[in-house]
Order: sequence, then C-alpha cells, then structure tokens
Amino acid sequence: MKEECESGSKLVRWSLIVAGTLCLSLGLVGIFIPVLPTTPLLLLAAACYARGSQRFYCWLINNRLLGSYIRSYREGQGLPIKVRAFTIAMLWLTMGLTTVLFIEDDWLRVLLLVIAVAVTVHVASLRPKERSDPGRE
Repeated sequence: MKEECESGSKLVRWSLIVAGTLCLSLGLVGIFIPVLPTTPLLLLAAACYARGSQRFYCWLINNRLLGSYIRSYREGQGLPIKVRAFTIAMLWLTMGLTTVLFIEDDWLRVLLLVIAVAVTVHVASLRPKERSDPGRE
C-alpha cells in the first residue's frame, strides 16, 4: 500500500514539474508576444514547482531574469514605468503588424483590437513601482 502512495506522489510531483515547465515556456514566449500573459504564467510555474520540486522553484525565484516578475508580484510592488511603456509599445507593434500583415477577416481585426485595448488598460492601471531612495535605507 505504501508503494502505491509513493508512486502516486511521484506521479503528481512529475506532473507538477511538467506543468510548471510548460507554464514557464509559455511565459517566456509571452515576454515577446503580448497576447500571452507573462507574469500569471510565471506565477503558475512557480506554484507548480513549489509543490513538485524545491530545486526548480528556487531556481525560478532566484533567476536573474525571471525571478523579478514573481518577487515583484508576491511583494506587492508595482511595475516600473519603463517596463510599462515597453510592454504597451510592443503590444501595439505586434498587434498592429499582425492585423495589417496576417489577418484578413474584419471581425478578427476587431477582436485583436479589443484584446489590445483591454491589455493596455490593464497594464496602464498597474500601480507604478516606487523608486527606492538610497538615503532612507
């Protein structure tokens, strides 16, 4: 009976690691394709890794490129204005090029426009990250 529990636990752990890796991969793609939400996917990857593999979780949280997404969210920090501006610019560049070069149906163009507006409103509504004052530390 104990072996069944351990193998089930092992299966769950491996499933969580696979799910975390899939979310991580999609989150990485989301950095370059604004339609994919980077931070929620990275948070989901972190949650999967936290339950599946402490080693993968620590790697993700301490990763110099990706860890800041998760730490900023967990600590309730805002989004730096430069990151916000870059995100919105990339969103509109990507959506604009996609609708002009690849989309022929007007209803799909309208849908992409609605998505772009919604994402822009969301990103713009995120509170700005406060600048740290080195003199106050």
